[in-house]
Amino acid sequence: MTEPVLLVDKTDGIATLTFNRPAQRNALSLELRSLLQDAVNDIRDDKDIGVVILTGVGKAFTAGMDLRELADLDFEAQPPSVKNPPALLRSLPQPVIVAVNGLAVTGGVEIAVACDIILATTDAQFADTHAQVGVVPSWGLSQRLSRIIGIQRAKELSLTGNFISAQQAYEWGLVNHVVPAEELMPTAVSLAKDILSCVPEAMLMYKRMIDSGFDMPLAEAMEFELEMSRKHETPSAEDVARRRSTVQTRGKSKSTQNKT
Repeated sequence: MTEPVLLVDKTDGIATLTFNRPAQRNALSLELRSLLQDAVNDIRDDKDIGVVILTGVGKAFTAGMDLRELADLDFEAQPPSVKNPPALLRSLPQPVIVAVNGLAVTGGVEIAVACDIILATTDAQFADTHAQVGVVPSWGLSQRLSRIIGIQRAKELSLTGNFISAQQAYEWGLVNHVVPAEELMPTAVSLAKDILSCVPEAMLMYKRMIDSGFDMPLAEAMEFELEMSRKHETPSAEDVARRRSTVQTRGKSKSTQNKT
């Protein structure tokens, strides 16, 4: 029996979504985008899921849109959330960790920057080939990329179509961590568990505040933060002290592990 083009796993509060078209470099076919929409809509309403991990099977994370399929389908007639996977992912209240397992090309970069934390293997590569193939982005890359890595670096990446390594992506601020392939998913799961250790209501509100404020002028964003802070019900002093002690103990434990 043929495996689905999107693998979905829910374990211990973490939903892992895996692109599964390795022979097509995980190109975003209509079927794959439709299944992604269904999975995201399901996760959005699942109170047991606190973090999402997105990755791919094979040597590519995703090469972006399935261009062969686009020639035969009416793209404009497709539902908005199917046409725009990055917007779909950004609509999730839960944090999304993307584990880039290989090539992330054009739409693959757009999906990666729509996520909250980006991990990559040492052999991953990134490229924006929109201009090389004669199209312009519509998923936000022309605006988001420059805000993440700076306008000159974004122009170099997008106006040349050149590939950059995971290490260069890390140095440019595009990637949070670069790890060996065998450590990619364990690192993603470890970060997901750290997120799950937060107070869920505060963590989800914090993510919303960061995302919303990022698109505002600073003065407006500061007012927005104050407004959101007033709406949040702060725990008791005793509860805050108890959780602070737990966090400090975990911090000391992680510090010791890093030294060994």
